[in-house]
Amino acid sequence: MHFEKRSHWSGELGREMHFNVYGHAGKPVIVFPSSGGNQNEYGNFGMIDACRSFIERGLIKFYTPDSFDSESWLAEWKSGQDMAQAHNAYDRYIINELVPLIRYESNWSGAMMATGCSMGGFHTINFALRHPDLFDVAIALSGVYDARFFTQEFNGNPTVYFNSPIDYLWNQQDNWFLDRYRQNHYIVAVGQGAWEEQHIADTKRLEYAFKAKGIDGWFDFWGKDVDHDWPWWRVQMPYFLGKLEEQGII
Repeated sequence: MHFEKRSHWSGELGREMHFNVYGHAGKPVIVFPSSGGNQNEYGNFGMIDACRSFIERGLIKFYTPDSFDSESWLAEWKSGQDMAQAHNAYDRYIINELVPLIRYESNWSGAMMATGCSMGGFHTINFALRHPDLFDVAIALSGVYDARFFTQEFNGNPTVYFNSPIDYLWNQQDNWFLDRYRQNHYIVAVGQGAWEEQHIADTKRLEYAFKAKGIDGWFDFWGKDVDHDWPWWRVQMPYFLGKLEEQGII
């Protein structure tokens, strides 16, 4: 398997940002880490090995950037406004700096895939819904989708609101977004075992919003033995990639 450990300067964040590359060809996949995770997390927890077949056959190519959560949603000393502003800088880094680099190096002009587990699931859905022209496939595993999980009640603050998928999707009326949502592919999965209570509740709320907007997402609730942990995510990710391959999406 082709592997690179990389970094580049981010003008948006004012720091060196690190990422790994796994694979030689295929649809680019940006992996958002779990809470505060770094470029190595996905590989260290066995997710790359779990997806090895898809990578080695040139169906997908993983990019695993560092998170910025310690400066945004996990910075509990900050106001919700400041948390969201910090996240928006990370959004600009991904969209304005990492995505163009991936396009250039991969010679890829189409849309990409977003994925992540736990907090990475939150980022996956948030990026995919905010940028449906850039991400046409999303696989979110065991995420929360309400920014109040990080900020508490934000009293309609628009900077937080537009990073809270359950809120802004429910009120979305712009056909530019809705048309793309209805063409894209969304997989949102959650277990019903240990440490999944909040994630189950948010997944149900997101599913309700999708249905209300006529968006055909796949919401998959796994069994009561399926915990919020890496061993199950290592099962889920290749399972869903296999379903996408069967449909010719990857």
